Amino acid sequence: MMAKIVSNPHIMKGKPVIAGTRITVESILEKLSAGESRIQILEAHPQLTDEAISEALAFAARALKSDVVYPVNQ
Repeated sequence: MMAKIVSNPHIMKGKPVIAGTRITVESILEKLSAGESRIQILEAHPQLTDEAISEALAFAARALKSDVVYPVNQ
């Protein structure tokens, strides 16, 4: 079963988080992009699962499929 991504204006200012935690999708993506491995993330956050990391990535991919223009600084 995949981890559920939730958003609540009273938790982390409404940023998407892994249900039952205060760990944002954003923070998982930042850690991965900084070169942290899934194992390192799981060791630092024992309440996460590998499925939660996969769900965060899937959530981000779905979000980027929307018709929104994202400015890119070069």
